[in-house]
Amino acid sequence: MILYRLRCAKGHEFDSWFKDGKTYERQEKRSLIGCPSCGNAKITRAPMAPRIGKSIGKGSGKGRDQSTDVPAEAPAEAAPAAAPDSHVAALARAIPKEMREALVKLREVVEKNMEPVGEKFAEEARKIHYGESAKRGIYGQTSDEEAEALAEEGIEFGRLPWIPRGN
Repeated sequence: MILYRLRCAKGHEFDSWFKDGKTYERQEKRSLIGCPSCGNAKITRAPMAPRIGKSIGKGSGKGRDQSTDVPAEAPAEAAPAAAPDSHVAALARAIPKEMREALVKLREVVEKNMEPVGEKFAEEARKIHYGESAKRGIYGQTSDEEAEALAEEGIEFGRLPWIPRGN
């Protein structure tokens, strides 16, 4: 995962997580990233200072970044392929407390005001867009490929990090 500081064409700055740099570039090229303040999809990376963690020490066995509780070094072969839910839980623990709390509140608002459609999100979004279903707020899951296809069709939607409750 990589964190970028982004800036929209209107000058609003915000942070966003991506799987890797190529994922950011692909989403930026297809205008899949929107400013949370104004919705503007003209996004560029803003200058950002790198965060370099301080290791507690080789002999301590901890080797963790003291400021964010994120591993200071993690060899690629040491990271097992995790299930998506455990990956999300690990990400939720790694982000700052204030951001996690805001994302949990956002989840509550979405769940309270929108209809859950689960893995049929892309299908239902198309029905709404093409007038085959009533206009309403929905939420669910979709693959990166389906999200790109929706964007290419001109169907407006947003992607949110879904923070698990209780952490």
